[in-house]
Amino acid sequence: MGPVRLCRALVPAMVKKGWGRIIMLGSESSFNIPSDMIHYGVSKASDVAFARGLAKRLVGTGVTVNSVLQGPTLRDGFAAIMEEEMKKTGKSLEEAAKSFIMAHRPSSIIQRAATVEEVANMIVYACSEQASATTGASLRVEGGVMDFL
Repeated sequence: MGPVRLCRALVPAMVKKGWGRIIMLGSESSFNIPSDMIHYGVSKASDVAFARGLAKRLVGTGVTVNSVLQGPTLRDGFAAIMEEEMKKTGKSLEEAAKSFIMAHRPSSIIQRAATVEEVANMIVYACSEQASATTGASLRVEGGVMDFL
């Protein structure tokens, strides 16, 4: 409910101003729900659906709403998951992440985890003036993991 509550608090001022950007952090797991993390996939799918619905609700206001679907990303949480593997094998975070990708996300086209900066670049675009015609979209920064158009 966090995104809903934030939007309830902030959207009225954006609408009044006639400009705003809302970005929901989704995940490729929104569409490829992992069997070992169903709760995560469902919560991310709801964020994506909420973003699409809110974009429709805000038609003509100058406020855009989009989701960013990230895949495995070299961030603190992912590093914590990889910690045991790194200790056991002596691999670096990047090497352990690549092994994880190849084992659990074999459809990845980049065959590595994204960097935080790569995900942030998409968010910066979606928040920019240049993204004024981008709304209701699920913007993919998942390295090609999602094997559909």
